[in-house]
Amino acid sequence: MTRNRNRSANISLLWRILPRFSEDPPPIWFGGVKDDTHDIVGTRFSPGVAKVGNEELENWLLRLLDPKIDFRFYEIFVDQKAVVLLEIGHAFRHPVRFQGQEFIRIGTYKKKLKDFPEKERALWRVFDQTPFESRAAVERISGDEVLKLLDYPKYFFLLNQPLPAGRDGILEVLANDKLICRSEDGLWTVTNLGGILLARTLSDFPRLARKGVRVIQYRGNSRVTTIKEQPGGKGYASGFKGLIAYIMSILPSNEVIEKALRKTVPMYPELAVRELVANALIHQDFSVTGAGPLIEIFEDRMEMSNPGIPLVKPDRFLDNPPRSRNEALADRMRRMGVCEERGTGVDKVVSQTEIYQLPAPLFEISGEATRAVLFAHRPLTKMDRENRIRACYLHACLKYVNREYLTNTSVRERFGIEPQNIALASRLIREAVEAGAIAPDDPSAAPKLMKYIPRWATNAGGGT
Repeated sequence: MTRNRNRSANISLLWRILPRFSEDPPPIWFGGVKDDTHDIVGTRFSPGVAKVGNEELENWLLRLLDPKIDFRFYEIFVDQKAVVLLEIGHAFRHPVRFQGQEFIRIGTYKKKLKDFPEKERALWRVFDQTPFESRAAVERISGDEVLKLLDYPKYFFLLNQPLPAGRDGILEVLANDKLICRSEDGLWTVTNLGGILLARTLSDFPRLARKGVRVIQYRGNSRVTTIKEQPGGKGYASGFKGLIAYIMSILPSNEVIEKALRKTVPMYPELAVRELVANALIHQDFSVTGAGPLIEIFEDRMEMSNPGIPLVKPDRFLDNPPRSRNEALADRMRRMGVCEERGTGVDKVVSQTEIYQLPAPLFEISGEATRAVLFAHRPLTKMDRENRIRACYLHACLKYVNREYLTNTSVRERFGIEPQNIALASRLIREAVEAGAIAPDDPSAAPKLMKYIPRWATNAGGGT
């Protein structure tokens, strides 16, 4: 299918998918095209008003599809006859299921995919070989249209490269980086990679429009009252700098006294915000339709969510190299300086929260999404047990990946505890040990020489 209604040669016509809505027997009128001759005969079917029971047709279809792929109906007129077209996005990662069942077309018949194992194996090979980034965001457009859709000057600016002379030179570089590709008819296809990175306006790409970043600011600590909501309209790379600037401008702030001068600073370090937002963009599951990255700002915290369950357990984000579903996207984002070097992002987030004396960040799975939470400043006396244990655990992880250890001294530095208050730091360590978050590196060491590592490190070559 193509999104351009005038390119009928590339559009699959809908005429027999839902015969229950036909008042006359198919195949002649439902989609307005006769099966055997492909003559345009017109139709009285209107998907906008069609229902299954009391439920609207599109909502009914979306509810029963897994994953919820992108599709849309078009009602057009050909020779003054109504024709209904259905555009269906490519399946991604695995075959689409309807009411829990996968189907395949064999000739003119619809069959259950499980009854044709050789075709199912072939399908899985296709899914494995064609990542989301390589699929088409918009097809068969001219070179001039490509340059209108993509913010190509920002691409060369971020890569610190000179702008090529002439349109053809620009298109060649974009094609070499797999942001676009030439169609068989000499026109151009913008890939999902090119669209999601450099779109001047994501709404120009219907399959990517819902992947824009939404930023919502709330009053108080709940979602009851929204102060403002800003949907992201640009590509991730072309709009990232502006996105971070906007987020920092609406974050709560603190007043600090530095060298006898009072200064207002953001509640959260910009580097931590930048890394977590970049992670939300890069590591999302693009096969989850109807959802995109979400940034929510409350008075006492900031939450960043992205569709998809992570490929690494949340409690191992800090020590494990990230495994991205979207390797090409991650590579381009790093090359354009949007995110830090591979494998250091969460380390920097935890380090920054310790430097700023903030509670430890939280990484969790929420339904079918991954969420990272930064918390506003809170004194140790106001932290609950869960927060204290998580802070000790992440502190131990950060020390471990730097080939260091959690000690009573490092815990006092982490929480801003006075040097003479060794007992308080010892209680925090004991609490984390009892919870199974950390463990002694050498249980036989004298109390004053005791060093600690994350519990998982005792089975990974650390400890005794």
